[in-house]
Amino acid sequence: MSEITRPKKPKIIAVTNQKGGVGKTTTAINLGAELAAQGYNVLIVDIDPQGNASTGIGVEPKDRGLTTYDLLLEETPLQNVMLETETEGLWIAPATTDLSSADIELSANEKRSTMLHDALRAPDVDDLGLDYILIDCPPSLSLLTVNAMVAADTVLVPLQSEFFALEGLSQLMLTLREVREAANPDLRIEGVVLTMYDKRNNLSHQVEADARANLGDLVFTTVIPRNVRVSEAPSYAMPVSAYDPASKGSVAYAALAQEILARQ
Repeated sequence: MSEITRPKKPKIIAVTNQKGGVGKTTTAINLGAELAAQGYNVLIVDIDPQGNASTGIGVEPKDRGLTTYDLLLEETPLQNVMLETETEGLWIAPATTDLSSADIELSANEKRSTMLHDALRAPDVDDLGLDYILIDCPPSLSLLTVNAMVAADTVLVPLQSEFFALEGLSQLMLTLREVREAANPDLRIEGVVLTMYDKRNNLSHQVEADARANLGDLVFTTVIPRNVRVSEAPSYAMPVSAYDPASKGSVAYAALAQEILARQ
């Protein structure tokens, strides 16, 4: 493998869409694994109370000692929360249902929007050797998601190839603008990735055409196909690149990783 160019500080990407079931967690896991396969050190920060990224990457609930709840509410250092995964170069800061109460607890804190920013941008984080931090957000525009946007350099939006897909983006873009104005003026959109794409389906083609017409170059060239191997991989607690590296889903996430790296 040729020598890679590492960012001076870990690049923080919030993977978010307030609509559930769009491939958000799947994208966080598989993009993280593909970046790790390229030789980068990657941390997935799970701030979804469902903890699906933690489960999908192979961390059982019983093994989640310190979690992102502790990171946010107890100000536990990141290095004490992150766990190694079976994928070389990939770590996870796991979540449990304890996070369900985080919005209420955060709302009473005067630093409620910047807790994750402070945790991920503490001086000792630079010493961990991380290149990328991917934040798997909950499927809502909650205080947890706002925390992710305040902490992030960029936002990556998975967009399911289905009817009304674009309509949900307007509220997300409004929240992005508000975060820029109030707390993170440098926040930008990494891109929009079409997920669950079925090339045999006219609707997928129509959604793609509408997305590219409305969002232009923000939409990645790579689309993630509807692929049974991608759906099966989390039940075996592994990214699709480990479960079936030759599958169309694995190939697509590898291409997405290359496209993101090329944009840096």
